[in-house]
Amino acid sequence: MKAKYILPVIALAALTQGAYAQYAQDAINFSSSQSGSTSRVKALGNAGTALGGDLSSISINPAGIGFFTGSELSITPEFNGSKTSSILYGNRSQSTKNSFNLNNAAVVFYSQLRNNNSDKTKGWLSLNFGASYNRTSNFYNNALVSGQNTGSGSSIADFYAELGTNFNYVPSGSTIPDFSDSPLAGIAYSHGLTVTDGPVQQDNGVGYFSIVPTTAVGPNQRVNYLREGGASEVNLALGANHSNNFYIGFGIGITSLRSDFSSTFTESGVENGTGGGAYNTSLLVDQSVRGTGFNAKLGAIYRPSKALRLGATITTPTWYNMEEIYSETVETRFGNEGLQRDGNDYQTQYNLTMPFRASFGAAVFIGDRGFITGDVEYVDYKGTKLSSDDFDMSVDNDDIDYLYKSTLNYKVGAELRATDNFFVRGGYNIQSSPNKFTGYNAAINNERQQDAIKTVSGGLGYRKGAYYIDATYSHSSGNYYYAPYMFNGTFNGDVVNPDVNLKRTYNNVFLTLGFRF
Repeated sequence: MKAKYILPVIALAALTQGAYAQYAQDAINFSSSQSGSTSRVKALGNAGTALGGDLSSISINPAGIGFFTGSELSITPEFNGSKTSSILYGNRSQSTKNSFNLNNAAVVFYSQLRNNNSDKTKGWLSLNFGASYNRTSNFYNNALVSGQNTGSGSSIADFYAELGTNFNYVPSGSTIPDFSDSPLAGIAYSHGLTVTDGPVQQDNGVGYFSIVPTTAVGPNQRVNYLREGGASEVNLALGANHSNNFYIGFGIGITSLRSDFSSTFTESGVENGTGGGAYNTSLLVDQSVRGTGFNAKLGAIYRPSKALRLGATITTPTWYNMEEIYSETVETRFGNEGLQRDGNDYQTQYNLTMPFRASFGAAVFIGDRGFITGDVEYVDYKGTKLSSDDFDMSVDNDDIDYLYKSTLNYKVGAELRATDNFFVRGGYNIQSSPNKFTGYNAAINNERQQDAIKTVSGGLGYRKGAYYIDATYSHSSGNYYYAPYMFNGTFNGDVVNPDVNLKRTYNNVFLTLGFRF
């Protein structure tokens, strides 16, 4: 068989990536998350590895809960304002969505240890337990944009033709191509969007046809897609204090993920040849993914002096069990002929190993007037792995290894104690792109880019007795590129894929209410 690899659900892998599998890109997108935190630490750019003494330590660095000398509880609701600006062939559109969510809820229970030392500030002083809920990712993305793919623009039939050429075969004694290894290409062929070209060819003794499109370049195209969902994590942690200068902690995370994606791509144009008739075709895709997983975290903070804290954490990969329901439907009409409508449904299960992470941080305190803190986080995206008992995912893992790289994320923040009870904070965060290729090199490798996500934040805090309130505003932005179909240009190397350029911005407001008990 000519296909480079055979999957019962090959259309899943081929649909949005052409040469590269959808699973690889989904795995990387699902792996891009932030540690959950309170409003205070969000205002600091989420730089909390060396800070300690904040309920965010439960998820960021469990050693930090060793700083607590009493029990504490807080809750952090969130207002999320999302905006997506889309560009296709120079045409622009914009969509917005506002929502309220529970971003963080956390509690620490203080437990003093018995200490037989004559100096009660030496030795193991406390062992504290913490638990938290965190919303770690927001998958919302929406685009509705249209334009004419003029000049060297491609038709979706080019994609179907390349898919058909790669995955059809001709059984011995037959003159009809078999598309059982790519049902999507078979639907396009049966609808008349593609035809065979020339005689049967041979590849290692297996016959196959070259498949070519019947449509002309320069069609009108329209993209309408929506992704919703997110990821969350429940963290359980223990943190211990030794002599008020060394803190160590261990935690586990129980994770869940939900992603719902729907896309309708519509194209209208004329057939190839003189006097070609009009056609209209649509590709409708629905994908629902659910996953549960777990990870573990080990952290430490060393305080060599009152003015300096150094922190480090390592987080194991997150091991996920994933379930996916996927459907694809093709609708085609030529001229005044009747509508053709055919599709396929798939249900799969697979395992996803998300990246190993390590963070290093430092915090410098200026007496009791404030501090500056910063983190560097290493994320091993190349360590992302996929596996399944249902089908072979080795090609997807090869794609991850070839297309993506490990990255460093940077976080910095500062807090000023303006009065005895009032605090002012600010921070900056860069979540680096995992893409190995950029610009022209990305295009020739058929890689959809995801640029770095940059976040600017600021906040205020007020503390009075056992109670406190913190408010934070953050602005995040980043570019992403989406292609409703993608191919290598088998028939015409000059034709281009329909890339939708998306600029996503999030304007979020967080409010933390907490008290000590």
